[in-house]
Amino acid sequence: MTTLDLMRHGEPVGGRRYRGQVDDPLSEKGWAQMHAAVGEHAPWSRIVSSPLLRCRAFAETLASRHGLPLAFDERLKEVGFGVWEGKSAAEIEAEAPGTLARFKADPVNARPAGAEPLADFHARVAAALDDLLRRFTGEHILLVGHAGVMRMALGWALQLPLENAYRIEVATATLTRLRFDDGRASLVFHGSSRVER
Repeated sequence: MTTLDLMRHGEPVGGRRYRGQVDDPLSEKGWAQMHAAVGEHAPWSRIVSSPLLRCRAFAETLASRHGLPLAFDERLKEVGFGVWEGKSAAEIEAEAPGTLARFKADPVNARPAGAEPLADFHARVAAALDDLLRRFTGEHILLVGHAGVMRMALGWALQLPLENAYRIEVATATLTRLRFDDGRASLVFHGSSRVER
């Protein structure tokens, strides 16, 4: 049995935005959120992280503190949001009212200009997770990533339709646990603000 914990980064500098691959670091609040979620627990055998700073810096700190192996995977970067990169919801709505509602209702087809296709994003996250499960069977892995990556991971593991991905709420600095037994995935918990053993 392999256990995969997914942790979303804390709040970045600049607050809530459709950041995509803009490489903003964590704010002081974001660091505090992530430290509070983990506490002194480190039940993992290794950590894998998005290379973007808002994930990478905390993953490095945690791995160093607990002497855990750490790897970065480019495939675990957040989805590319095209013209929305770095913009707040208010800015996007001011430019084109109703855009965000259309996107959430149909994230496959109502994408911002220049955005990464959702199917491509799903495929790269799924490939990264397939590799993880193959290489580290039987381990307890922590993946430090993004809301979009967590949605894709849940969709992939539970075979959810891609168009329903944005029905999954992912708060900052929360944890989700998936368990894999003989290729069968189960969701143990989602959206926890504390590490559970």
